Amino acid sequence: MRALSLPTIDHRGPEFAALGRKVLGDMQRIFQTQNPILIYPTSGTGAWEAALVNILSPGDHVLMYETGHFAALWSKLATALGLKAEVIAMPGLEANGTPTSWRYGVQHDLIEARLRADTAHHIRAVCVVHNETSTGVTSDIAAVRQAIDAAGHPALLLVDTISGLAAADYRHDEWGVDVSISGSQKGLMLPPGLGFNAVSPKALAASKHATFPKAFWGWHEMIEMNRTGYWPTTPATNLLYGLSEACDMLLDDGLHAVFARHKRWATATQAAVRAWGLEIQCAEPSVYSPILTGVMMPEGVDADAVRKLIYERYDCSLGTGLGKVKGRMFRIGHLGDCNDLTLIAAIAGCEMGLKAVGVVLQSSGVQAAMDVVQRHPIPQINQ
Repeated sequence: MRALSLPTIDHRGPEFAALGRKVLGDMQRIFQTQNPILIYPTSGTGAWEAALVNILSPGDHVLMYETGHFAALWSKLATALGLKAEVIAMPGLEANGTPTSWRYGVQHDLIEARLRADTAHHIRAVCVVHNETSTGVTSDIAAVRQAIDAAGHPALLLVDTISGLAAADYRHDEWGVDVSISGSQKGLMLPPGLGFNAVSPKALAASKHATFPKAFWGWHEMIEMNRTGYWPTTPATNLLYGLSEACDMLLDDGLHAVFARHKRWATATQAAVRAWGLEIQCAEPSVYSPILTGVMMPEGVDADAVRKLIYERYDCSLGTGLGKVKGRMFRIGHLGDCNDLTLIAAIAGCEMGLKAVGVVLQSSGVQAAMDVVQRHPIPQINQ
């Protein structure tokens, strides 16, 4: 907050160039890439659009895998742009009407099968969400790349890591991602307002032939100006101050320690939900999100009524169920600038609220969460 409040400097002056070069270099380390990073003054939605319009042309066929509400919104945006967005997902519905695909990670075998069937290579890109914010599922992106390669298909891989970056392990280069998309308001601990594209050489090559109209979103002019630390349009200078500070915090800790800390909080939260006797929205333990945990309500209990009570009585704001799971679940976030006491307090608020609306709990989730954090001391921070 102190960094964000610094006086705004001239974004064409020499002091800004030093800031620009620093944040671009730092973000390469956060994305774990040696390739260009583009930073827009926008939300994650704008970063979605930038990724699509820079590598595709109107009418292009894209394969989009639906794991939740944000994957569905990205598909909707692609269709609005004039792309042929083909959505695939695990078939079926749960007993409460929730789509089965909203409880599991990306099934890479379904992507491989669809690409093998596309013998004419009409599909230009595969779009998946790394951490699905609406459901608490973190998919295996390396397996998606392996599926594309196993099918022998030239499709580009686009990954939304808006809520995953800087909280869950993410490796742009190693996993063979062509465009990674993120935003400032999750693991980077900033207000909304910065959107990111990390791009591969293959994506840059594709961008030279893409025919979508673009000016503000165009990569090439921005990459050229970024070489000297500047932007072709007015940047969000004060958010870049905050980004510089956030990167220092993350990189001083070390990404390995950051990821371990988030996994620890997630394990504690999952233990609490199991102790209550409730279901976790993600039904596949291997892809439990380290960023948030979705808590499913028993039949007949309105999750939004539970959230409202917890907020009004205990001043604890929980994430709502979105889209096809609205009213059926709420979300406990455990990411970014968090600590053990903050998390235990949130779980206590949930436990009191659930009891207040008449949900019968099997045992104390607060005690279960405390047992986890006491058994597993916080990872040592590098100084």
